[in-house]
Amino acid sequence: MRAIMGVVMAATELVSAYAAEPAQVPYPTGYRDWHHVKSMVINSGHPLYQSFGGIHHLYANKKAVEGYRKGRFPDGAVIVFDLLEAKTADDAVTEGPRKVVGVMHRDAKKFRDTGGWGFEGFKGDSRTERAVGKDAATACYQCHAQQKDKDFVFSSLRP
Repeated sequence: MRAIMGVVMAATELVSAYAAEPAQVPYPTGYRDWHHVKSMVINSGHPLYQSFGGIHHLYANKKAVEGYRKGRFPDGAVIVFDLLEAKTADDAVTEGPRKVVGVMHRDAKKFRDTGGWGFEGFKGDSRTERAVGKDAATACYQCHAQQKDKDFVFSSLRP
């Protein structure tokens, strides 16, 4: 009987360990065909330069565009922050190599601890190498929490 209880307890601990793993944000395949929200360049001297210096392009899927227009984002909304190095030559700024593909994925149940948003960053051109993982609460949400009145989103659609 003791051996059976030991197996049951071990199995329970294993299931609990898997259940405790945070839900993963999927790579946003095809995002460059989505709605272009805006582009911007963060130059040296900006407070976020160390982490986010370079050229940013923001893209939104259809549900995210709906969220931008209504002020509340529905489940399934995805916003992508495509960050590339900024190269300067001949008085022009052009895109260099990709640094990260940042993703906000709305799912109120899966990501309830981070305002209903899942956050992830995929390194460089990789679709699998994650930069955020289980650190989403401190790596992303901590800053986005200050935008609670805007459903945790910093950007807005251009008029």
